Amino acid sequence: MDNRQKTERISFLAALVTVLTIPLYLLVNTYNSSSETIAEAEYVGKETCIECHLNEYNDWVGSDHDKAMDHANDSTVLGDFNNQSLEYNGMTHKLYKRDNRFYAFTDGETGKMEEFEIKYVFGYYPLQQYLIEFDRGRLQTLPLTWNSKDSVWYHMSTEVYKDEIIEHDNWLHWTNQAQNWNGMCADCHSTNLVKGYDVKTDTYHTTWSEIDVSCEACHGPASKHLEWAAKADYARDEHVNFGLVVKTSGIDNKEYVDLCVRCHTRRGSLSDFKHSADIYNHTIPNLPSGENYHIDGQILDEDYVYGSFTQSKMFMRDVKCNDCHNVHSTKRLFEDNRLCTQCHRADDYDTYNHHFHKLEGEKGEAVIADDGVKFEVGAGARCINCHMPAQFYMGPDYRNDHSFRVPRPDLTQTLGTPNACNQCHADKSTQWAVDYVNKWHGIGRPSQYGNAFKEATTGSQKGFDELVHIYQDEVYPEIVRATAIRLLGMHYQNKAKEVLYEAMNNFNGHIRYNALQNLLMDDQTSFQKVLGMLNDQTKAIRVECATKLNTVNKDQIPVKYQEQLKKAEKEYLEALEYSADFPSGKFNLANFYYNTKQNDKAEEFYKKALRQDKLLHPIKINLAILFNNKGEYEKAEILLKDYLKNVPNDGATMFTYALFLSERQRYDESMTYLLKASKLATTNPRIFYNIAMMYDFRNNSKDAIKYLKSAININPEDQNYYVALLNLHVKYKQTKESKAVAKQILEKFPNINDKANIEAILNQ
Repeated sequence: MDNRQKTERISFLAALVTVLTIPLYLLVNTYNSSSETIAEAEYVGKETCIECHLNEYNDWVGSDHDKAMDHANDSTVLGDFNNQSLEYNGMTHKLYKRDNRFYAFTDGETGKMEEFEIKYVFGYYPLQQYLIEFDRGRLQTLPLTWNSKDSVWYHMSTEVYKDEIIEHDNWLHWTNQAQNWNGMCADCHSTNLVKGYDVKTDTYHTTWSEIDVSCEACHGPASKHLEWAAKADYARDEHVNFGLVVKTSGIDNKEYVDLCVRCHTRRGSLSDFKHSADIYNHTIPNLPSGENYHIDGQILDEDYVYGSFTQSKMFMRDVKCNDCHNVHSTKRLFEDNRLCTQCHRADDYDTYNHHFHKLEGEKGEAVIADDGVKFEVGAGARCINCHMPAQFYMGPDYRNDHSFRVPRPDLTQTLGTPNACNQCHADKSTQWAVDYVNKWHGIGRPSQYGNAFKEATTGSQKGFDELVHIYQDEVYPEIVRATAIRLLGMHYQNKAKEVLYEAMNNFNGHIRYNALQNLLMDDQTSFQKVLGMLNDQTKAIRVECATKLNTVNKDQIPVKYQEQLKKAEKEYLEALEYSADFPSGKFNLANFYYNTKQNDKAEEFYKKALRQDKLLHPIKINLAILFNNKGEYEKAEILLKDYLKNVPNDGATMFTYALFLSERQRYDESMTYLLKASKLATTNPRIFYNIAMMYDFRNNSKDAIKYLKSAININPEDQNYYVALLNLHVKYKQTKESKAVAKQILEKFPNINDKANIEAILNQ
């Protein structure tokens, strides 16, 4: 998984460096019987559960949770290590046994072929991976992977990184951080996992109480439960949830689903997993948008279910995970349509008049789906194939989309999103699918939020209105409403300020956090709003406040908030250090040090992040700014030029480099990059303003005026551009034009400073 994070580009004229939100990849909504229970309960192991919970234990044995991780031995290793080999990147990789131990011969950290002993197995079905011990406490995931469904070996890179060859110096190589078990995988495959990362030494001391996902991973440490169970019936306190930290019965579906969010979502993490009543106390779930989802919310990359399920009608109608799954065995309750007819009337929905497909045993031909899966006659009558279409991940892992949606080939036409009809009938056109759906169900279709999300990318008023409607309408799932808030912040920052302020007070964590995160703190009102949330009960909110306030000088913080900010900054730094095993985490930590004027530490972590991932190019911009401020101009220029070599279409950084050259009085070079930037960043009025000033410096009034007018067209509400244009007309003795602009300024900005002088120009 590529965990690179994006960052804003920062001009050399800016005083501060933008700090990214916490990156990377846990949490359960829990019942707290008391703070004492949480503080004192200890992990005691699954063996203590068997006596009273034998049925549940027997279900769990052999499950994916039971098989999540184990020591490598003859009973746990599924792969064929009988002198097997496979080819990748011009190398022959080998797998074999010696003295009852398992080995792989593959390319190591230097790119040379080496022998590695396999210490642990990771996963079970439909694939099994293998872990190798390295220095500094690291466990790395071997790319030579066993397909336990088809009993064959494959190289993971051929499935996950199909369009590139992964060399040893790429951060995606199996020996580097992207494939590191300690930070990428461990917290979801073992019980009571403590990552144990030491930011000072860049080492791990990772521990667990049980190697797999055992009883206490979900129910919490059980020592108090054992004490409760040992008491006579009359002595048991019925109000303490049986002495368990986590409540798993008598809860609503949101609380139930939040029990699983710890592992079943793409996420950012603030700390090791601790059972808490609010998932945002250490986990930040990804919204169903961005690079992991289609614009209508369908899964594109791995989402681990939560982001899909919480946008579904099923979730909105109180369906829980255990309505469809045995949570101890992890298997479905049924493998046919009975899974759905538990709730949906079979005589309405499990009929030809609903699904319009032949049943198993009827005459017909199989179809080959777009991913190569063969669907036999009768498969079209299965609910999940139309309402939960699946796709492959990591090779053979065929996962269903849990957003439970109606097939919409019409959205394929308008949004370019997939639909179940054409995914299955890959040889047919989208119009063919649209025609059949219209024939069966009529031409009317309900609105789908993907249309609004796409419209919002244009910045239109219609897009703004539709996003506000989605946020305000509680018919939509909370995670979809939070996505609307995110998009309002991204595409309508100034216009959406009041909506964002309102959403920052919402009780729902998705909405409140994303409103705060996507708020641009650029005026006194937004500054006060952020200060006002420093004492929020949720850790992620406090950390996000500290993130934003990290760029503010401490003397600007009112006294009454200083103690709260100090506490939030401590949590913020702890979260940064927790994630600093990753290059993006080191980058964020470096930004923190830069903003707190600890330049030596900032430089140290910028360089460490760049060494860890040479393709995380935004680091070069911030490091260049640091060098520029230190007067080390040659180092700054090398970094900026290298960045633009790798990201040549970044107009904002092109502008930054132009300003750098101008500061060095290399005006001709600066003008070259300014003009390039104007073609790449067409909505940035500052670029056009600077070009105008450069032309004015050359006494080229025609082009200076032309580019100033472009700046005004881009941002007609900024009076400074009008005043600059007026000054140019006056300078070049263009009396008629001067008066016209002076009149325009007085009409548009009646309270402008220096009004008397402008009136004088108009009346001269």
